[in-house]
Amino acid sequence: MAVTADPCWVDGERSSQLPLPDRGLAFGDGVFETLLLVNGAAMLLAYHEERLQSGLERLGIAATRPLLAATVEQAAGESPAGYAALRVTVTRGTGPRGYAPPPAPSARVIVQLSPLQHDPYAWREPLAIDYSSVRLGRQPQLAGIKHLNRLEQVLAAAECAREGWGEALMLDESGRVVSAVAGNLFLVRGGDLLTPALDGCGVAGTRRRAVIERWAPALGLAVEECAIDGEVVQQADEVFICNSLQGLRAVGVCRKRRWSDFPVTRALLDVARQEMDGMVQA
Repeated sequence: MAVTADPCWVDGERSSQLPLPDRGLAFGDGVFETLLLVNGAAMLLAYHEERLQSGLERLGIAATRPLLAATVEQAAGESPAGYAALRVTVTRGTGPRGYAPPPAPSARVIVQLSPLQHDPYAWREPLAIDYSSVRLGRQPQLAGIKHLNRLEQVLAAAECAREGWGEALMLDESGRVVSAVAGNLFLVRGGDLLTPALDGCGVAGTRRRAVIERWAPALGLAVEECAIDGEVVQQADEVFICNSLQGLRAVGVCRKRRWSDFPVTRALLDVARQEMDGMVQA
C-alpha cells in the first residue's frame, strides 16, 4: 500500500525518535545495510544478511540471527508498490560515557523505509565522474564491512555536488583506486572484469559480490580482484559502478577519457534484471 511518510522503527516499534545515549550516534559504533525492496520483497537478502553478521562479529556486537529477515517481514506491510529502499542500522546501543564498549551491550536496531522513484535495473544515462580529493584511510580490521563511520564518503559526496560530478572515484593513501563514493567499481579489459581488492579499506558490496559470483560467470566472464591505479581506469574498455539502489551504472566520462559503447555492462545488467525478476516472481 502507498505510504504518505517514510516509516521508521526502533527496536521493532514504530518511532521517529532515537533513545539517547546511543553509541551509533556518539561513535559510529555499528553497521548498516541498505536493501532494495521490490513490491516488498528484498533483493539478495542472503548477501545482505551475511555481510551484516560479518560486520557485527567483527565489531563484537551480539544481535539476533537472522536479523534482516524479520525486519524485512515487518517493513513489507508498509512498503510501497514498486521499488523502495530499506535501511537497517544496528548499533551497540546505549552505554556509559567513553570509548570502551559496555561489558553487556544490548544492540539497537533502527529501520527506515523510503520509496524509490527510479528502476534500479533499467539502463540509465552513463555517469560523468572524476577522482575525489578525499582519500580513504586504510584499516584492515574494518575493510569490507559497512560500518557507520562514513565521513570520508560525506566529504567526497559534498565535493561531487560542488563540482557537478555524477560520482567520484575514491583512492586510498597510496593512490590506488578503491571504489566510488557510493558503490563498487568494475573495469572491462580484454573481455574480463577487474575490480579493486578491498583488503585495506572499502565496502564489499552485495552487487559487487553478485557480479563476481553470479552475473559475470553467467556470461562466461572472469573477474580479477587486484590493485588498480588511475591509469588502468583510463585504459579500460568499459567502466561501471554498482550498488544496491543504483544497480549497474555505466561510466561515460572520466576526465579526458570518454566511453560510448557498453556491450558488457548492458549484458550484465540484462542478467541482473532477469535474476531480480525471478526473485520477485518466486
